[in-house]
Amino acid sequence: MGRNRLAGGMMTILVTGATGNVGRNVVDLLLRAGVEVRATSRDPAALDLPAEVDVRRADLTEPETFAQAFQGVEKIFLYNQPAGIDGVLSAAKAAGVRYVVLLSSLAAAGRDPDHWIARWHLAVEHAIERSGLQWTFVRPGAFAVNSLLWAPDIKQGRPVRLHYAQSYLSSIHERDIAEVSTCALLQEGHAGARYHLSGGDSITQAEQVALIGKAIGRELEIEDVTGDDVRAELRERFAPRLRELIREGVISPSDPPGIIETRVRYYLEALDGPAEIDGTVERVLGKPARTFAEWAVDHRADFTN
Repeated sequence: MGRNRLAGGMMTILVTGATGNVGRNVVDLLLRAGVEVRATSRDPAALDLPAEVDVRRADLTEPETFAQAFQGVEKIFLYNQPAGIDGVLSAAKAAGVRYVVLLSSLAAAGRDPDHWIARWHLAVEHAIERSGLQWTFVRPGAFAVNSLLWAPDIKQGRPVRLHYAQSYLSSIHERDIAEVSTCALLQEGHAGARYHLSGGDSITQAEQVALIGKAIGRELEIEDVTGDDVRAELRERFAPRLRELIREGVISPSDPPGIIETRVRYYLEALDGPAEIDGTVERVLGKPARTFAEWAVDHRADFTN
């Protein structure tokens, strides 16, 4: 961990995506550290943030809206949005911003740089590298909060439908992502780092459901879904998002079948056994990454009526 920059005086940090799972935690951590926090939104009135947060209207797809929001800002926590990124970074430099911490994705370091998730994040990473600003890229893998997809079945007492229930995940707590990001914002020594983040354990999805059951005091049933049934459910689940990505030009109309097959291949490869736990969280924070059991306890209210 680097030396804390706050000793030299107050600074203002702008947080985009401030109501997201990670961004909201970043806001809280910065406020606790005594930083002046500014947040942006397309609709500031809709943000539910602490009163001391300075909220401004700005849209990452409309770079001109950031000219005023960046005034007096030294550092940015940036949510990934390729549309308009060059203009946003130009406005940041013009306003005197010097440092960007980007919430990227482990897909950016993956074996398939042509996959749309990798392309989406690499486009922003490369723009930041060209910008001349200092940067840190935070690249988490699977988010533990994705497990909230199981909440409706759990609340209704139905078996939880799992795609390849015995596939392994190292799901990371959003709080760990936020703490690593906050360290990069507040301390020196993180410039140029690409932090690959995993959770504190690698367990099967079936085991994750069992840990949620333990957290809420109920034994939960699962249904193991495989093969073409998985493909059909993924097509239905992803259809709205894929249509949106096609409209935005992120993917082409011919891409969705390949995207579905990539996801199925991911599940199949994850059947081989536990993934190696990356130690980045512990190296940066000085403590181990939270386990899925800890995440389940923190979120037990999300799985109960």
